[in-house]
Order: sequence, then structure tokens, then C-alpha cells
Amino acid sequence: MPTRTNPGAALMSTPPFYTPLDAIPKIHEKSWEAWRSGKTKSIVWRKRQIAQVGYLLKDNEERIKEALRIDLGRHDLETDFFDFAGVYIDIRTSYDNAEKWTKKQRAEFNLNFFAMSPKLRAEPKGVVLIIAPFNFPVYLILSPLVGAIAAGNAAVIKPSEKTPTYCALLAELVPKYLDPELYHVINGGVPETTSVLELRWSHIFYIGNAQVARIISQAAAKHLTPLTLELGSQNPVVVDPKCDLRNAARRILWGRFSNAGQICLCPEYVLVPEDFQNTLVEALKQVYHDFYPEGPEKSDSFSRIISGVHVERLQNLITATKGTIVFGGDSDVSKRYFAPTLVRNVRTDDPLMEEEIFGPILMIVPTKSIDEAIDFINSRGEPLVIYVFSPDKKFQDKVFENTTSGAAVANETCISAGVPGLPMGGIGASGHGYFTGKFMFDEFTHLRVSLDNPSWVDKIAFGFRYPPYAPSKMLHALMPPLPPRPGEEPTPLGRWGPWLAAAVAVAASVTFTGPSQRVWSWFDVQASTNAIST
Repeated sequence: MPTRTNPGAALMSTPPFYTPLDAIPKIHEKSWEAWRSGKTKSIVWRKRQIAQVGYLLKDNEERIKEALRIDLGRHDLETDFFDFAGVYIDIRTSYDNAEKWTKKQRAEFNLNFFAMSPKLRAEPKGVVLIIAPFNFPVYLILSPLVGAIAAGNAAVIKPSEKTPTYCALLAELVPKYLDPELYHVINGGVPETTSVLELRWSHIFYIGNAQVARIISQAAAKHLTPLTLELGSQNPVVVDPKCDLRNAARRILWGRFSNAGQICLCPEYVLVPEDFQNTLVEALKQVYHDFYPEGPEKSDSFSRIISGVHVERLQNLITATKGTIVFGGDSDVSKRYFAPTLVRNVRTDDPLMEEEIFGPILMIVPTKSIDEAIDFINSRGEPLVIYVFSPDKKFQDKVFENTTSGAAVANETCISAGVPGLPMGGIGASGHGYFTGKFMFDEFTHLRVSLDNPSWVDKIAFGFRYPPYAPSKMLHALMPPLPPRPGEEPTPLGRWGPWLAAAVAVAASVTFTGPSQRVWSWFDVQASTNAIST
């Protein structure tokens, strides 16, 4: 890996290119005009753009890694694992499935309505806005962008101004690789973001903290704009003393200290039986020394905090804690360094427990029982993920079935967002909506339904709806029978009873009526069977 660049130099040597405020409405208008041209309707065109996102990344991997070394002080392995891999997965998945996802689907068969050819199709929403955080600026920008493209939308990207080197690079690369009329980057801080939020978007996709999410939600409400919000939280870990202790310690510390703890899926605090706290702490200490044999400050495997302001925030939290610092707690604002830190004997009212820390501080919270641990989790907002380390499925189930979270993960941390086929998303305080793969495509589309009702249907079925009104068996045929009342025995043939009765009625009609009397209505038969079954 190349020598780490001094992260403090980024703010001086690479100032971000902020989009002029008067250009923002023009970009918005241009995006709408380009989308209304119909260019994105072609699935072949969408697939080409999706592939171009891939080559934007592939052709410039080294430049992007260098930008993230400057902005985040991050090792290339973390960039490959957390940023690049997920984007490549979503590119391949979306490219291979674009035709399938956009194909018209027939509605579930219903004899009363099949003649109308009921169908539904996923269609684009229009022009979407993607507002991304600083911590994984490749994955959390390009993956949602791939979903927006697959769905047929135009998109405007607002990256975090806290990664200026990467922001400048992204603004350079997007118009080179993607359609410059449909896909845009807006760089800037609070004034630029405020200007962006004053405009009407078809969908806003935001990943970040709850405070900013409230501002975005208020702005979106003015235009009734739908939102996807993926928000951070204090994610708990419940440790069973019967767990594989070495494995648990490694995975917990890896999850907490990767990217210097600036991951929304990070484990934040560990709930452990009081009489097992010492054992767990010793295991964590051993792993800490294994990870950073010469100390984390000298290690190129430990990232830096995004800004000096956030280092000071973390230091204030450590100064105020009532818990006991086991290791770490030191910092260097000039280098944006805050040491990996373990704090034991943390209680409910500790300043560390007030909000998501978003830094490399792991808390140990001793409890008297698993029930107390569950109550502790439930007394707080819904987390993005709950982790359990235990070989016992009953132990896992007790925690997961008595709590609520976006994800429930056993014997692992942080990687659930990268597993193909699984959505990433929160609930309640940790957000709503999903991203990755097909779930992300669904966020950026709406299901448009269609019917085509031929005139002959009114002659044999739906003519009853026109005035003057009169009693109709056909109307009754539209209403399926209710399930049995609670406590009553179900019909012996269950849901097949009405169909069997209809088949018998049809056979009887054919057998016992003359040719001139065989013109009968299915709706008359179905109405009779519905009446029988109720």
C-alpha cells in the first residue's frame, strides 16, 4: 500500500469545487427535460449506463483509493471491501436483471377480471436526488445511482463536502462516463444542500444521521416527495458466555474499529452478563494488541476521523464518561486521530449512551440477565441492526424475537449490507426503505397498473353497474366468501369448495339442458356458490 498521505493536508491542498448556487435550478431543469425526452425508456440504454458506472470505478480505482487515503486516511483493503465490492455486486445484479425487473407482469388470475388483461409494470419515478454521507462515498453514491439508472430515472448526486478530494474527482468522472444531461453532481455545503432541497424531486434517497434526516423530511413534505432514509443508531451486541470467545472478540473489534468506527452498521455497545465482563474484556484486549502490535497510531490499518471537529466531539464524550477506560482514549486533532477505545462498566445514563457515537469507541454494558439485556435494547430507539454472539439457536431466537431492528445478525458484524439478495434498511428511528439489488430498484420505481376491458364484458358480466340500478347476482359474484368465524369449523373442502360446486353446476347445465338453454353466465354460477359457502 502507498504511504499514508497526511489527512490534515487535504483541507488545505484540495478544496472542493462547490456548484454555483444559481446553477442548481438549471441542473434540476435540465435533468427533467432530459428525462422527459424518453431516453431512459430503453432497457438497452439503461444497461449501457449501468456498465459505464462499473467502468467509471474500474478505470479509476487507484485515483479513487488515493482520494480516500487523503480524505479518510483509509487503508486500500477497507476501500476494496466496504466501498468497491458492493458496487460491483449491484452493477452485475442490475445489469443481468434489468429486462426481468422491468417486464410487464400479469396480475394474479381472477376469473371475474381476467378478460380485462390486468397487468402491472415497474416504471421510473422521474428525477431522483441522492444525498450521501462521507463514510463510504463510493458505495453509498454509486450503488443507489445504479438502482436509479436501472429503474429508468435521471439522478442528481449530492456527495458530502467532508470528502473534498473525492467530491472533486466524482464531479470530473461522472460527465465523462455517464449521460451528462441525465446524471449530475452538485458539490457544496449547507447553502447548496438547502438550495437543492427547495426543488421538487421524484424521490429523495438519504443515508446519514437523524438530525439531517428531519430537515430533509420537512423539505420533502412540501412537495409530497417520497423518501428512503437509512439512519445510524446505537447497535447492540448481546454476548452469550458460551460463544466462541476468540471469534466474537475479533469480529466485534473488527466491526467497531473498521473505518475508525464510522460505519452505520458498527456494533456500538456490548451487553454481557456481569460475571462474564472481565473474561470478555481480557479477550478484547488480546485482540486489540493482535490488530495493532505497534499501536494504532502507527498502523496503516486504522483509519482517521473525518475532521478535527469530530475528534474533539469524541474526546469530550470520553472525558465525560462515568465508565472505566480499558485502552485508548487518546487523540490528536491535527492528525484527525482518535484511538480505538474500550470502555467498561457503562450504565444507561452515561453520556456515551446518549446518541450514535460514529467513532472507534466500544462500550461494555454489564447486565444481570438476558431479559435485562432485552429490556435495555427495547428501552431505546430501534437500531439498524442487533448482533448476537452465541452458538445456541434458542439464545439467538430469544433476543431476536423479543426485539425490533432493521437486521438481526448472529456471530458476525457489519457485512450484512454486502450479502446479495438481502436488503439494507432500518425501521423506526433507524430509517425506512431499502437499498441494494432489486430492493433498491423497487425504491426508485412505482408499480403502474393497466387494464383493457373489451365491450363484450358488459354484456355478460358488468352491465349491472349502469343506472337504473337493480338487484344483481353478478354483483354478488364479485365478493368472495369470508373465512369461517373464529371457533367454527371450516368448510370440508376449504377454498376449493366453491370451485367444485361451480364445476358441478356447469356439468349439470351441459347435461340436463337443451342446446337453446346452454347460454349461461359464469357469474350466476359463481354467485350461487358464494351464497352456499357463506
